[in-house]
Amino acid sequence: AMLDPDSGLSLTIARIVQRLKGSSLHSQLERQARVSLHKPEIKLESLKEDIKDFLKTSGWEKKLQNAVYSELNVFPSPCHPAAPPEHMKEPLAYMRKAQGSWEKRILKSLNSMCTELSIPLAQKRPASEQKELLNKWNEMGTDEPDLSLFRPVYAPKDFLEVLMNLRNPNYENGEQPSFRNHLGLIQVPLKVKDIPELKEDFSELGLNTGQLGIDDSAQVPPEFFENEHVRVGQKVLAEQDSAAAQQYVRQGCPTALRADLWALILNISNQPEDILYYEQLKSNVIQHDLLVDSLIYKDVKLTASNDDYYFVFEDYLYQVLLCFSRDTSVLEHFTYSSATPPKSYIRGKLGIEEYAVFYPPNGVIPFHGFSMYVAPLCFLYHEPSKLYQIFREMYVRFFFRLHSISSHPSGIVSLCLLFETLLQTHLPQLFYHLREIGAQPLRISFKWMVRAFSGYLATDQLLLLWDRILGYNSLEILAVLAAAVFAFRAVNLMEVTSLAAAEAVLADLSTLKVMPLLQIFLFATVT
Repeated sequence: AMLDPDSGLSLTIARIVQRLKGSSLHSQLERQARVSLHKPEIKLESLKEDIKDFLKTSGWEKKLQNAVYSELNVFPSPCHPAAPPEHMKEPLAYMRKAQGSWEKRILKSLNSMCTELSIPLAQKRPASEQKELLNKWNEMGTDEPDLSLFRPVYAPKDFLEVLMNLRNPNYENGEQPSFRNHLGLIQVPLKVKDIPELKEDFSELGLNTGQLGIDDSAQVPPEFFENEHVRVGQKVLAEQDSAAAQQYVRQGCPTALRADLWALILNISNQPEDILYYEQLKSNVIQHDLLVDSLIYKDVKLTASNDDYYFVFEDYLYQVLLCFSRDTSVLEHFTYSSATPPKSYIRGKLGIEEYAVFYPPNGVIPFHGFSMYVAPLCFLYHEPSKLYQIFREMYVRFFFRLHSISSHPSGIVSLCLLFETLLQTHLPQLFYHLREIGAQPLRISFKWMVRAFSGYLATDQLLLLWDRILGYNSLEILAVLAAAVFAFRAVNLMEVTSLAAAEAVLADLSTLKVMPLLQIFLFATVT
């Protein structure tokens, strides 16, 4: 149910006011306003206007604008007041149901591991162990515990099987007029964009716009564009305006400015209270041992530790991921995620709500490859609490959508469908050939999209891709890039005769250049 614009707007305003009231920004603004009362330029007869002017000139108004902008970017527009709250999580009942049964499977897997290994979900660490962990906090990677008995709770390919079995119960046996000709693995009718719509959405990636990540654009000599772009970027940073920064990064971030621009877009300023909060999470890790700690440890060992780019960041990854699992502020994103945080009951109190706790405390059970969401950020941020906040914000804005079942345009189901539709429409011969030999393209590209290409592209290229995720506040570009990779390797793929051979052609993406691939696919494909 859509609202008329006016009541929608007033609901949005009410929600933002409500949310900002409890924030530290609110108390800082109050404090600043009180301080300003002692200033000579503030007159009693024009008090309200004078304080407003003071907040404007002292930069506090900008901070407030950025906070509001951040809220608008993260939270969906309000549903109709009469709509049940689960509609904000996911409007389609069959999607909610599928997500629910997938969660049950994950929990079952986690609980059976507990039982098999006779390890509790959580226990207090003995004092000696606490001390030891504190001492080696910055070199946890040197530890080699035996994790052979632990296995990832699930891997992307298990998740893909679930998505392939999704059906809309309203259409019995595939009788969906427009959808009957979709021959991919995803069999649910969601609306996805076609190339003309994508061209319009991603117009800044067009052939006539300067881009970082394109070496030989005919229009503008690259060094001229780069110098000018850096100058504009510095101005955007000086202005401290999140919305301007978001628009700016659509053309790519200069390497030297990227960390600051991303922080500005995500509205992360690493205040003393944020650093304190991070320290509290850390002390929670030191005091309590969770089963997910071993899963995190194993995941880092299986993925980032073997990666040529990321193995040096192993210790950062443990710190960030262990703290993340303890962070109850992450629970808030479940109001607009189709997922629900798992509950665990205190021993002997199964099913009694007042004895239920969320497990892990942040409600997120890591899966195989989860640590790769953090790894690229380690190139940009070297201060643990800042790195942590950036990752947490990236997760609650974007990454959670890559491992939950929903109908959201940036959700993994829509991305899979967009990828398959782009291939089937624009490279039909390739699509049919791969399908015939049992090498459905999505079986190969799914893991790229679930990880937002982390660990598959060279880091400089990955950061150029993530610039655009932030710039467009959307993950759709992942599906476009996945299709573009197939288009780029089409000639070789037409010759393969098995899934293994197709996988071999696409095994190494580390030499690919993201921006030319996207441009050619979107703007040079004949539609």
